[in-house]
Amino acid sequence: MNTWTKLVGSILLLALLIPAAYSVTAAGEEKKIPVTTSSAEARDLFLKGRQLVDNLRLTDAHPLFTKAVALDPGFALAHLYAAQTAASAKEFFDDLGKAVDQSGKVTEGEKLWILGVRAGAYADPGTQQKCYAQLVDLFPDDERSHMLLGVYHFGLQEFEQAAKLLKRATEISSTFAPAYNQLGYAYRFLGRFDEAEATFKKYTELLPDDPNPYDSYAELLLKIGRFQDAIVQYDKALAVDGNFANSYAGISSAMTYQGKYAEALVILEKAAGLARNDGEKRAALFARTVVYADRGDLNQALKEMDKQYAIAKTTGDIAGMAGDLVFMGNILIEKGDGDAALKQYEKANTLVQTSTLAKEVKENNALLFFYNAARATMAKHDIQASRKHADRFRIGAEKRKNLNQTRLVHELEGSIALEEKNYDRAVTELQQANLQNPYNLSLLARAYASAGNAQKAAETLRQAAHFNSLPALNYAFIRTKAEQQLKKL
Repeated sequence: MNTWTKLVGSILLLALLIPAAYSVTAAGEEKKIPVTTSSAEARDLFLKGRQLVDNLRLTDAHPLFTKAVALDPGFALAHLYAAQTAASAKEFFDDLGKAVDQSGKVTEGEKLWILGVRAGAYADPGTQQKCYAQLVDLFPDDERSHMLLGVYHFGLQEFEQAAKLLKRATEISSTFAPAYNQLGYAYRFLGRFDEAEATFKKYTELLPDDPNPYDSYAELLLKIGRFQDAIVQYDKALAVDGNFANSYAGISSAMTYQGKYAEALVILEKAAGLARNDGEKRAALFARTVVYADRGDLNQALKEMDKQYAIAKTTGDIAGMAGDLVFMGNILIEKGDGDAALKQYEKANTLVQTSTLAKEVKENNALLFFYNAARATMAKHDIQASRKHADRFRIGAEKRKNLNQTRLVHELEGSIALEEKNYDRAVTELQQANLQNPYNLSLLARAYASAGNAQKAAETLRQAAHFNSLPALNYAFIRTKAEQQLKKL
């Protein structure tokens, strides 16, 4: 049943004029994070949308959340979900801001959830961890609280801790499908492929009529090099929902890794034509960018990025535009044009700093500029300038105590050491970089080889060459080169 909040005493008249908020506490939900809204209809829309989000059908879910907040503008969790299903970065930050604005008017659990998401968006993992840990303490029998904390650890590549929390979520609710999905990925990143496969199969059993279980299982098969088997699963996902954009990207990757570039581009052309919003269209264009980069056609890759930038510019999506410029800079570095790359990074940072985006977003972007500038000047072999930018990034990252940014510090230090031919130091630094980035694996392989460790060089190069991820520029830049080097070994 529902527990209504009623106003009495001197403000009784006000209560008659303003809809009372209520928290969902139906039978069996007493130990779950509440859902506070003033509208029963908005609540029903929210729950339907949340179920779609659980099944990774974000585009389908978004209109339900927009309708819910139209019915109840103070519906904090609906604003949060509207943000997380938004088609652009601009919409994400707008809706997240509305959720934060309403967070002081809802229950403690809802507030912690919203502030945790905000902290993650603003690169504040310390606050995010505190919010989600408190949420687990408050709601130890809520599968969603454990999943939120598990996904937090997943994002920091703390996969063992993530797996434990996600496993606990499945124990609390054996039918909570999203936890099985994320748990399968945790096992995958731990290299426990048999457990990952069993978990994804369980996920498929729970949701046989949804596309994402087949898509997730396909991604595991892609990772272990079973490309044709992966395509079979992706096709199953599309048979359930022909608009499921992720599966088109997966098929294009499987084709790309088999050298079938033309076929990959055809499937992505189809995806772009089916796109229901700018986000899906930009995703299809980005996947095309990756295919061209993998093929070695960096000029065409830049043209595809120009198309994405034009879409973001039309809608005034400053964060999206800035992200596109950074990707353009990355491509220009691979072309060996450090000066042009630096200009793109500067333009991206200026866009953000002169925008209405939140102060935290601006500060984080300003810091990341030094990381990108260090890479651009390194491409020019200007070690002195690269060191200067790297030092400024390191100082900022140390203040923030952001583990992912700390990994970027080690990446820069290792790359600079490689340029300086200090190979032992390069190995030490790169071992602490983000090794879920195949580009860093290729750098580490080079450092091992230069340091005289041929066995470790071959092992690491093989990991880089066979990383088999979904569309990613960092992988496209090195994949075929790594395969060629492996053949020579």
